[in-house]
Amino acid sequence: MTAPYDPLIAMQGGGAPLVFVPGMDGTGRLFHRQVPLLATRYRVATYTLRDEADRMDVLVADLARVIRAVTPGEAPAVVVGESFGGAVAMSLALTHPELVRALVVLNSFPRFLPQFRLQLAIAALRLVPWQTMPLVRRLTAFRLHSRHTHRTEIRRFLEVTRETRRHGYLARLRILQQYDVRERLGALRMPTLFLASELDHLVPSVREGRYMAERVPGATLRVLTGHGHICMIAPDFDLERLLHDWRPDL
Repeated sequence: MTAPYDPLIAMQGGGAPLVFVPGMDGTGRLFHRQVPLLATRYRVATYTLRDEADRMDVLVADLARVIRAVTPGEAPAVVVGESFGGAVAMSLALTHPELVRALVVLNSFPRFLPQFRLQLAIAALRLVPWQTMPLVRRLTAFRLHSRHTHRTEIRRFLEVTRETRRHGYLARLRILQQYDVRERLGALRMPTLFLASELDHLVPSVREGRYMAERVPGATLRVLTGHGHICMIAPDFDLERLLHDWRPDL
């Protein structure tokens, strides 16, 4: 049985609750540009993913625990998931819809395809010395980040991801091998916004966003022109404005 997990939760602001779900890095620290902007309207919570989780239902239970901790006795939260975090957020919304006031999914997917890419990534992470990963991230930055992301933000990204651990990445890649919500998308009944970066070279975000938006009742798709996969640290990405334009009542 999986041991209880006490995630590191950070909160800012005093409005309606909004919870960020981390991506593959699992740190919850790559939302730093968006938190102050959102904190003018929301009580924003970030948290860490447990590296030892080997099943999606474990991460879903952790996220449910975070939401209940952030909103004791209150209305459900706006849940924002980026990439891998989008998979966790959608899985949570399907399992505990009562906890989700609105769902925002950025550069994510209902099933990671083709699966051989995950197999290659797992094999590479097992073989490549972990201390070389900062260099790999630096060399691939031009394919991951948005056009206008400042080099100081990329340096901060490299500093944050330097602290991640190999077994956490491997565990999350293995979870994606089993993850598939394609046949369940129609069960998402809460207001749902899909955000997809036009220049995402890691995930075909626009194609996946359209696929999901067509199957989630009443969902909205917004294509982010000029942005790459890692766009929340770009200076021209403002999630608070995107949310306000989408649903001013949130």
